[in-house]
Amino acid sequence: MSVSKNNKLAIVLVTSLFFFWGFVHNLDPILIPHLRNAFSLTHLQASLVDSAVFIAYFLLAIPAGMIMKKYGYKSGILIGLTIFAIGCFLFIPAANQISYVFFLAALFVVACGLTILETAANPYVTVLGDPSKATQRLNFAQSFNGLAAFIAPILGGKFILAEQPKSDTEIAAMSEQVKLAYMQAETATVKAPYMILGLIILIVAAILFFTKLPDIKDDEGEQKAGFFHAFKHKNVKWGVIGQFFYVGAQVCVLSFMVLYATEVAGITPLNASKYASFAGLAFMLGRFVGTFFMKFIQPLTLLMIYSIICIALSFIVIYGSGTITVYALIAVAFFMSIMFPTIFAVGVEGIGADTKSASSLIIMSIVGGAILPPLLGLISDKTGNLQLGYWVPMICFIVVLLFALANKNNLKTKSSHE
Repeated sequence: MSVSKNNKLAIVLVTSLFFFWGFVHNLDPILIPHLRNAFSLTHLQASLVDSAVFIAYFLLAIPAGMIMKKYGYKSGILIGLTIFAIGCFLFIPAANQISYVFFLAALFVVACGLTILETAANPYVTVLGDPSKATQRLNFAQSFNGLAAFIAPILGGKFILAEQPKSDTEIAAMSEQVKLAYMQAETATVKAPYMILGLIILIVAAILFFTKLPDIKDDEGEQKAGFFHAFKHKNVKWGVIGQFFYVGAQVCVLSFMVLYATEVAGITPLNASKYASFAGLAFMLGRFVGTFFMKFIQPLTLLMIYSIICIALSFIVIYGSGTITVYALIAVAFFMSIMFPTIFAVGVEGIGADTKSASSLIIMSIVGGAILPPLLGLISDKTGNLQLGYWVPMICFIVVLLFALANKNNLKTKSSHE
């Protein structure tokens, strides 16, 4: 099947959006240790950064699907970008108020925009072009999400993190006035990066608004089917389960990277942000390499192999010591990179009119990123050992392996009936 010029342009423009939401997501590993230090937070309290982001996916995914069903993919993307920008601008009053709750609220608004944006952009990429290459196409688009995972920690570390942050003991010894001044200085560093990001997002939205794109809508008969009608497809059910656990694992691995490197390997926060950047680079390369391998290896087979490798590496992350554990975590980032787009593409494959509903349900399951990282934080706080918290992502990779096995069997069953 040939791809029209309009579709090619649409794929290029929508692919660029994967970079922007990847960029803002990958500032979270910088925000977590930064706000933890500024507000003297526990691991559990710091993990609420991820909860504020990913709870939005649970609450907004179905409304996002309704927007798409009624107005089409392009409108969904534009609405998502606008809310995304508003959330970025809210970081300015949050810093001025020196309020952790305000920061969480700003992150929630950003995530509301991202929910709508991702609910529209992920399936849009799969329906533009040859259906047989949908998984490869989405993995390629998601590779730019990986590029952002490489760049964001470098820039975030440079502009947000202090070179020598105060210890909890030093902060506790400060007078209230000195402590307030310190918190003001620390929180103020986030204002410029998020203001610039918000302005860039508004410019991108304006470009997309004035660009003619294929705007695929459901016909009237398709719109009558309810959202949960999509659950009649086995791959959708597994897509929701698989994505819940995978996103939980991804957030645990990438968002706690700086904290893990400092506490487990004794690396300074500024240098730890560089390791987070290496993890982002590994994540990006993993997607490009995975997309290439999918030309020769069936996507679910590759997913199965990568899941087993991630499980093995998790044992090193949990029970190893020194910098080898950080390198193992970076390797996990490489091998988990294909999981989100592959689970998504398999989850919406061959379901016709239920595609938009399934997209909403699978995006909704990203709430795993809100629920599972606090569990990692809680285990770490209770045991006094951050490494033991990484049993959480290891169990998640076991679920992803089960997803790959179940859907490979499902494909075999379908082939035998055809």
